[in-house]
Amino acid sequence: MSKEFTVEVRVIYADTDQMGVVYYANYFKWLEIARTEYFRSLGVDYRSIEKEKHIALPVIEAYCRYKWPARYDDIIVIKTELTEIKNSSIRFDYKLINKCDDKLLALANTTHVFIDKNRKPIKVPKEILEALK
Repeated sequence: MSKEFTVEVRVIYADTDQMGVVYYANYFKWLEIARTEYFRSLGVDYRSIEKEKHIALPVIEAYCRYKWPARYDDIIVIKTELTEIKNSSIRFDYKLINKCDDKLLALANTTHVFIDKNRKPIKVPKEILEALK
């Protein structure tokens, strides 16, 4: 549907658990970083969407299939692709890869719905739809 966007993050010590691997919930933080940078690369400023248009884009579904552990100081490549646009929602698919050894760490996806200030679903705003396509 859209071009793949790539961002990198480095694993910090605070992201790891007692076993020395990245704590599973931190992957979702990285997905948010990747998604935000994806929007920014298209010229869509998420902050202005919220502040000026009073539109939010909450996660309504999140999935992550862990394949291999990431560890402290690894550089994680997150490949993000917008794979679905519906009337009021969008879906992103992600591949997380260890840059050092090219191992696939995880496959993930998130679905988001556009809502207004009353928290009611709305159609994907035209200017955002144009930027995404």
